[in-house]
Amino acid sequence: MPAHVDLHNHLRKLRAERPLHLTLLDPGKSDTTTIGSMAHSAAQAGTDAILVGGSTGLSLERVDAAVLEIKEQTHLPVILFPTVALAVSTKADAIFFMSLLNSSERRFLVGEQIESAATVHRSGLQPLSMAYIIIEPGMAAARVGKATPLPRNDPQPAVAHAMAGELFGMRYIYLEAGSGANAPVPPTLIAAVRDAIRATLIVGGGIRTADAAAAAVGAGADLVVTGTVVERASMIKEELQPIIGAVHAY
Repeated sequence: MPAHVDLHNHLRKLRAERPLHLTLLDPGKSDTTTIGSMAHSAAQAGTDAILVGGSTGLSLERVDAAVLEIKEQTHLPVILFPTVALAVSTKADAIFFMSLLNSSERRFLVGEQIESAATVHRSGLQPLSMAYIIIEPGMAAARVGKATPLPRNDPQPAVAHAMAGELFGMRYIYLEAGSGANAPVPPTLIAAVRDAIRATLIVGGGIRTADAAAAAVGAGADLVVTGTVVERASMIKEELQPIIGAVHAY
C-alpha cells in the first residue's frame, strides 16, 4: 500500500460500502515464510487488511521480517497490533496506538505507548488511536496484559469502558474475547456498545465460523478480526472465504 495513503480514511471509505475483515498474523507463533504464505492466502480469500502482532514471543526483528514478507506477498495495508514498544516496526503502514483500558498495570495503559511514541512520531507510521477492551474469557491477551476480563453476560461494564475510550478521543474501540477463545464476544454485548458509541467498533477473538462473523456484524461490528482460524486452517483460502463472505455480505 502506498505510504502516502491515509489509512484511517481508506478504512472509513471501505466501511461505507460494507463491514470489513482483518486477518491477524502473529510472528511469535509462525516463521516468516509461513506468515507470508498465510497473508497471501488471506488476501486471495478477500480480507481487507493484515494485522501483525500477538501476546508473546515478539521481537522487532521478527516483526520487521513478517511485515516485509507480507508486503512482498500482498498489496494489502499492514497494521501493527503491538504489545511492547520494542516490537514497533516502522516497516508497516499504520499502528493501532492502543490503551488496554481494563489492565491493572500502568505499562499497558500508557507505559508502552510513552516508550514507543518517539518512534511512531518520527517513523511515518500512521497512528490509529484505539481503546482495547478485553471481554471474558480473555485468554493470553488478559494474562499478558494484566487485565481482568469484563463479564460476557453484563454489557454495562463494556459499555462504560467503550464510552470512556471514545471520550478520550479514541477512533477505534476493540472488544476482544482473546485469541483461541472458546466463544466470541456475545452479540448482545456488541449491540449495547454499538448503541452507546459512534467510534469504529472492532470485534475479535473466538470467531471461527461464518455464522459467528455474521452475528458480530449483525450486532454492530464495523470490523471483524480472525487469527486462530487462519493459523489452524489446512486450506486457508477455502476456510476463510465463507467467514469473509459473511462479513462483506451484511
